[in-house]
Amino acid sequence: MSEEVKEFNKVPTPAETQKSISAAMDSVTLITKKVAEPKVEEKVKTVNRNVKHLEHMLTKEWFSGALTAEQRTTIDDSIEAGTAYCL
Repeated sequence: MSEEVKEFNKVPTPAETQKSISAAMDSVTLITKKVAEPKVEEKVKTVNRNVKHLEHMLTKEWFSGALTAEQRTTIDDSIEAGTAYCL
């Protein structure tokens, strides 16, 4: 197995996982702030990019499995609000 494949499949340490969760919550904060503002193309792009990031992170078992129920609900709600904003 190549080093690139090993690195890609690496399960993060608990500290790295928490850092990823913190970054995801930063995306939640940004989405929440932007959807409360008037809709302009630049903000739609920013919200969409952050929604995609959250959706991608939720596909990672090590990430989604480390979320509390409250964090998961917050992320799901943010994805929903961000998606609606981008329509």
